[in-house]
Amino acid sequence: MDGKSLRGAARANGRRIHLLAALDHTTSSVLAQLDVGEKTNEIACFQPLPDTIVGLAGAVVTSDAMHTRREHADYLVMSRSAHYIVIVKGNRKKLRKQLKSLPWQAIPLQGRIREAGHGRGEIRRIKVATVNNLLFPHARQAIQLKRRRVNRRTGKITIKTIYAVTSLPAGRATPAQLAALIRGHWSVEALHHIRDVTFAEDAPQLRTGNAPRAMATWRNLTIGALRLAGVRGIAAALRRNARDPHRPLALLGLK
Repeated sequence: MDGKSLRGAARANGRRIHLLAALDHTTSSVLAQLDVGEKTNEIACFQPLPDTIVGLAGAVVTSDAMHTRREHADYLVMSRSAHYIVIVKGNRKKLRKQLKSLPWQAIPLQGRIREAGHGRGEIRRIKVATVNNLLFPHARQAIQLKRRRVNRRTGKITIKTIYAVTSLPAGRATPAQLAALIRGHWSVEALHHIRDVTFAEDAPQLRTGNAPRAMATWRNLTIGALRLAGVRGIAAALRRNARDPHRPLALLGLK
């Protein structure tokens, strides 16, 4: 789950339209989307959004540090029989301090992934510890993820340590699976990038009323349908479908 502001669209009072979406990691399809009203915020919309999704039991919900909240964890585990993985940053100071104080040096490395792309090389190392007394409800495992990036153009090296907690017990998820789930959360950022760059979402001609939200929904549908069809290059696929009006219909199973 993650939110995105439509920077080129605004309400009558000038406030940007902000949408909170739930994205399926495996298909990159948006399952639900909610307009965050001008008198509320993402936190208040966290529960209403998955309330619209049927069959959440057993699923793993990922979110950014804004949603590392006790009430969200209780809702997912107690009300929806789901699991969570949440990132812990400075907004949860006591929890982050507790995570940093765990005996990570005594815990062996449990996974190492090397990747290259976008002009940089990256190595991610993961350690996982079973926990029972964290300052967060239903937490069963603590995660330390160290990310080392090398900018291949400048040679600059950056190292960042990320902490996370999950309700998944050790028998339900391996360190490699946890690393993949954390990495998979950023697929929603890829969706936002496509909407911004390929669809020029921040430079719309329709800026008021329900039009920006409706158009965002159509963009999500288009990207999801192409991803389900195995398409990787969205821009090229859009050009191909634009050349033949029958292709989009066939893609959606309407022909």
